[in-house]
Amino acid sequence: MKCPFCHHEIKKVLETRETEEDVTRRRRECLSCTKRFTTYEQVELTNIMVVKKDGKRALFDRQKLIRSMEIACQKRPVSQEQLEKAASEVETELRSSIDKEITTVTIGELVMSKLKQLDHVAYIRFASVYREFQDIESDPIFVFHRLRPPYNMKFQADAYAFITQFVQLRRAA
Repeated sequence: MKCPFCHHEIKKVLETRETEEDVTRRRRECLSCTKRFTTYEQVELTNIMVVKKDGKRALFDRQKLIRSMEIACQKRPVSQEQLEKAASEVETELRSSIDKEITTVTIGELVMSKLKQLDHVAYIRFASVYREFQDIESDPIFVFHRLRPPYNMKFQADAYAFITQFVQLRRAA
């Protein structure tokens, strides 16, 4: 390890801490210039290949997963911490899979199950894009029968209003 300031070899670690996501945080001091800095160490895992709908392959991108979940959760009472935890759970399930090539269908289903636990409206938003709803008639069974209790009449009315608004916006585009 070289000092980022003077580029001399570092020999002194002041403090080491394990964080909650298997990252080691080390506070270091350069013996030459005496400046201090922090480094983070993380185990490098094997890459997961994602097989897209058109057959193309790409590396799994955790940040892309989080961004898509953030879009679904905009203006909803879901914290960034909850999204990070859900993304970690999805990634853990993918990494524990025997297959190292995962389809977008598998990832989408995992994300929908996590969003369903966090927020039903975010779940419907994600599903509407993921399943490419064109109008409310394209998959009405999904909207009302895939939602498991606890749901109530107010939630059904809110969901119907959201989907109707979504269809109107889609038609206007």
